[in-house]
Amino acid sequence: MIPKKKIVNDPIHGFIDIPAGIIYDLLEHPWMQRLRNIKQLGLSHLVYPGACHSRLGHALGAMHLMKEAIASLRAKGHGITNDETEAALCAILLHDVGHGPFSHTLESAIVEKVHHEQLSLLFMKHLNEQFGGRLDKAIAIFEGKYKKRFLHQLVSGQLDVDRLDYLLRDSFFSGVAEGMVGVERILKMLDVVDDELVVEAKGIYSVEKFLISRRLMYWQVYLHKTVIAADRLLLEILSRARTLMHAGVQVFASPALAYFLKKSPALHDFESGEALHLFALLDDSDIDCAVKVWMQHDDELLSDLSGMLVHRRLPKIGLSDRPFEESELKKAGTMMWYGEILNKGYESRLEKIKIRMPGGVLCDIYDVSDMLNSQAFSKVTKKYYLCYPGK
Repeated sequence: MIPKKKIVNDPIHGFIDIPAGIIYDLLEHPWMQRLRNIKQLGLSHLVYPGACHSRLGHALGAMHLMKEAIASLRAKGHGITNDETEAALCAILLHDVGHGPFSHTLESAIVEKVHHEQLSLLFMKHLNEQFGGRLDKAIAIFEGKYKKRFLHQLVSGQLDVDRLDYLLRDSFFSGVAEGMVGVERILKMLDVVDDELVVEAKGIYSVEKFLISRRLMYWQVYLHKTVIAADRLLLEILSRARTLMHAGVQVFASPALAYFLKKSPALHDFESGEALHLFALLDDSDIDCAVKVWMQHDDELLSDLSGMLVHRRLPKIGLSDRPFEESELKKAGTMMWYGEILNKGYESRLEKIKIRMPGGVLCDIYDVSDMLNSQAFSKVTKKYYLCYPGK
């Protein structure tokens, strides 16, 4: 028999090889194919029209970078077996399979009590049953329980292949050039010391650029004020639909969406299987179709809010470095929404990005960098927003 093999032409990384075997089979699975219909950047396309790329493209790109990172580490003499390589590729390929419609935009609106990483792990465990235990090692890497801890750092860390891919990808499709970082250089500079991922000293400038780019991408794309306004509008639409459903009012929705609007399933509901399989039927199209229909609903508030989103009559929004005063909230009117946004940049209190200096000394990037010694890079930056319908 001719072995299964696929080559994908990716606009970011060029041709990506899909290895035969478990990785090919995972990619063909309906749970992975569902990611084609989930936008990577939620509602950012309402600001950046090109930002319509999918979670599937990102998963493939991150898998490609994982392959490159492991090849670089192997070239430096680190023993990573073929089985471990395959497991790491599976782990990163599936790392976002638990995302719901519009990705982070509806992180807590569709499923209020369970994080998408928990759902990804549950999907992986169910897939492991379907594939006869062939994902045991991948799950251990994903959870950080595998003996070679640096493989988990490549999946989830402050300098992981997930972040490297989404910065490049989101920059390309949004057209915001600040996200273009030297990914190839960073991967070539990776090394392992005492089972911990480190960066060679001569790669410090590339890491600095990565951290600065990530922070700028948060302000210019991920936390763009108009994106925040659109996100909040969609959250209010779903909240109103949920309120009406709970009051016994008939509201159009696909069976899967109706389930999550009527109920607030907890982790055990997903573990039992029912909620997980319904969640696997959800993608952006469920929300898009429902909101279009809701424009004609008898409930005036639901109808008006839905029309605002469909026709891009987005709320006005103001940002502030301090919480809004009571007088400012009253001035905005009776229909207004406020909250806060966080730009985490490089969180020095978490796992460090270690630089291996000449002589073998390991230092936190924050301590040895000439560019990252400002207060902005040492703490989380918080801003407050106030949204209200425009005229």
